[in-house]
Formats: sequence, C-alpha cells, structure tokens
Amino acid sequence: MMRVTVLGLTLLLAACGAPGARVRVAFDAAGVTEVRASGYADRSARRQVTADDPVRIASISKLVVAIGVMRLVEAGRLDLDADVSGMLGWPLRHPNFPDRPVTLRLLLSHRAGLTDAVDYAVPLGETLASRVRDPRAWDAAHGPGDFFRYANLNFPVVASVMERATGERFDRLMQRLVLAPLKLDACFNWPTCGDAAVARAVELDDRAGKPLRDDLHGRRPDCPVVPAADGSCDLATWRAGENGALFSPQGGLRISARDLATIGRLLLGGGAVDGVRLLTPASVEALLAERWAYDGGNGVTGESTPGTICGYGLAVQRLPSRRAGCRDDLFGDGVPRVGHSGDAYGLRSGLWINRARGRGVAYFVTAVPDGETGRRSAYSLSEERLAR
Repeated sequence: MMRVTVLGLTLLLAACGAPGARVRVAFDAAGVTEVRASGYADRSARRQVTADDPVRIASISKLVVAIGVMRLVEAGRLDLDADVSGMLGWPLRHPNFPDRPVTLRLLLSHRAGLTDAVDYAVPLGETLASRVRDPRAWDAAHGPGDFFRYANLNFPVVASVMERATGERFDRLMQRLVLAPLKLDACFNWPTCGDAAVARAVELDDRAGKPLRDDLHGRRPDCPVVPAADGSCDLATWRAGENGALFSPQGGLRISARDLATIGRLLLGGGAVDGVRLLTPASVEALLAERWAYDGGNGVTGESTPGTICGYGLAVQRLPSRRAGCRDDLFGDGVPRVGHSGDAYGLRSGLWINRARGRGVAYFVTAVPDGETGRRSAYSLSEERLAR
C-alpha cells in the first residue's frame, strides 16, 4: 500500500483544485532550515502560493504589536505598569471595579477585564472611548488582574496608547519600530506594504473557495480600514489615540511565512537577528515569561475552542500544559514552546519556538472548515499536521 505523506497529500489536493494554501517554514537562530508550500495564493488566477507571499496572519499580529510596545518601553515612552488612562487622555475603568487601574501589562496578557461582547472593529469616525464605555465591553464578575479572558479588544486599546505616546498612526509606527528595521515587507492593513507585496497577497477563502478577505489581484483595497458610517474613507480625519482599532492591531498584520520566521528568530536570538538588535534580552524575557497559568478557575482557556490557551505571557502563548481542562499539546511531544496561534476567516496560523533546542516553525493554512478537530489536541487537524 502506497504511503502518502502530509506534504504529498497537500500537493495532491492542490492539483485537484481544492481550495486553500499551506506554507510551513522551519528555522533556527541562524536562518531558515526548511520550506514547504502548496496550494493557491489566488485560486481564481491559479497562482501558486510561496513562502514569500503575505497573508493576514490573524492573532500572531498581537505578538508583533507587543514587540513594538517593548521598543517604546525601552525608549522610556511607555511603562508597562502605569495606568493607561493618563496616556489615553480619557479614563479607562472597569465599571464594577473603578478603583483599579488598567495597565499595558494587563492588556497585553488579557487580564484587564475586557471582553469581545462588543465589536472590536471600530469604524472610521467613531472613538474607542465610546466603545469601551459600553458595559458589555467588560467582564462584570472579574476586575483587572483577577482573571484571564482572551479579548481582541485589548489591542485597539494598546494601539491607542502607542499612538498617543508617539503622535504616529499605528500602522506607520509599527513600520518604524519593527517591520522596517528587520527589512520585512509586511504591514497592517496594506498601506505601508510595497506594491510587490500587494501583488503577492494570499487570498483568504472559505472551504468552498469563496473569497473572505484580500481578494486583491494586485490592487490595493479601496479603503484599508472599516469605513465611516456614511461609507467615506478619509484617513486625513485620523487623530492619534482616538481609534486604535483602525488598522486591526489584533489581527491585521500581513506578513509572509518567511518574514514571520524572522520574528521567531528574533525571539530565539534574545532580541537580535541578522545583525540587527531590536530589543534587549531582558525585554524578550519580559514578553515570554508566563504571566498567567490556568489553575482550573482563574480564566477561560479559549472562548471558541476551550483547552487551547492554558499559559500566557505578554501576547505570547505557552504550551503545552498538563493541567486538567487543557488540550494544548499542539505538537504532541510534550516539549515546551512559546509563540502564538491565529484563527480568522478560514485561516489557521502559528509561530512557535522551542527555546531549549533553538528551533522554531512558522506556518499558515487557508480554507480550513469551521469545526475541524485535531487528533491530539484542541487545535485543528490542519494545524497539527503543519506543526509537526
């Protein structure tokens, strides 16, 4: 009986016209060690995906944002433990715990008390302050510091703080702080990416092949943010810190798997990669150190997929955990890893490093059906295959 490898199977699916792209880049501190790519970046054009094609990488964006935060902390522009209200210029307070300050450390580790019960995509012309004044934005039973609840809304707040600290628009600020120094043709919501990157965009499709995001065909989107209520998209109306959600800090990073591997190598290198020192080793340790560990009652291990998050740092997941209620051994080998996963619009993604062995992997797969289950963890079967 012929043995079909996972890579062989993905190539066979691509040849048969099945939707979806699959890219996996393995790396160590010195560089990329292996690349696998199959399927279509643009199915209608039958353009094959490569490891250099940028994709909306989903929640791994949060880890990259945290790197930008730490650069500002090192520069003395931000303080992880200061009340962010002072920087925002308006009070950010849990309505049931108004005496407790909300800090960047709590926001980055999903312990600020915010939830995703309100829409975290705030349109142009609206303010983040009005969104978080809605009582539904807060976990009524748990105050800042009490409880872990993964919430995308934390990161528009973080982005607003970054803008107020610098006076720079979030997407441009991330270009200056992280992406340009590392020579990555990556961007948040496309404006700061080059034309070549836009031309290579990976389309996100559902399982039937219907485009969900970035159906660009080499053309920049007409509006890179959620338009105003009247449909207008005048970015000249931007004001620093009013709406940190505009450029999707929680999930809108477009980056290739090869460039994502550079981020992994930066972490493996203690803040330096390819001769560029971006962070001090102490800042990297601050990111990766565990700030929350599930004990059976102190948090939610996954809003949509319970059991996937049982240890967390500053925008960094830690796995696996051997605690009851946790099914986060994505790799199936019990070996500790840090990084982040992503899940949005049919895409599943991962950036994981094994610090003890000095190795890592960056991957993504598109057109994953809703509800796909893995065999050894709470992650999808597609993720389990690419992880190993």
